[in-house]
Amino acid sequence: QVQLVESGGGLVQPGGSLRLSCTASGRIVDVGVMGWYRQAPGKQRDLVASILSRGERVYTDSVRGRFFISRDNAKNAVYLQMNSLKPEDTAVYYCNADVKESLYSTTYSDVWGQGARVTVSS
Repeated sequence: QVQLVESGGGLVQPGGSLRLSCTASGRIVDVGVMGWYRQAPGKQRDLVASILSRGERVYTDSVRGRFFISRDNAKNAVYLQMNSLKPEDTAVYYCNADVKESLYSTTYSDVWGQGARVTVSS
């Protein structure tokens, strides 16, 4: 079973920075798109940023220019550098990855991390 383990959440003041990390472990043949979602209190879970294996990145408008997503394919890891944080960035951040677990499979499993709480407050 593939697992995604997140780290790096915490409390930060407005204007500060945090770096989230997510590493996949288990039986992994290939990892497709990886990304970060967030869910604020009373809100649905929404995409923050995603990154393809070849490096193409997508950001939601509210974080573009402040957040930067990257990945390390050798480590099956994805990162989210969050700068100039605002109170409205407060949410639980979930790592997501499409993982191929069998050499013979043509499909990928959608796997989620446990969530990392990010609180931006004075």
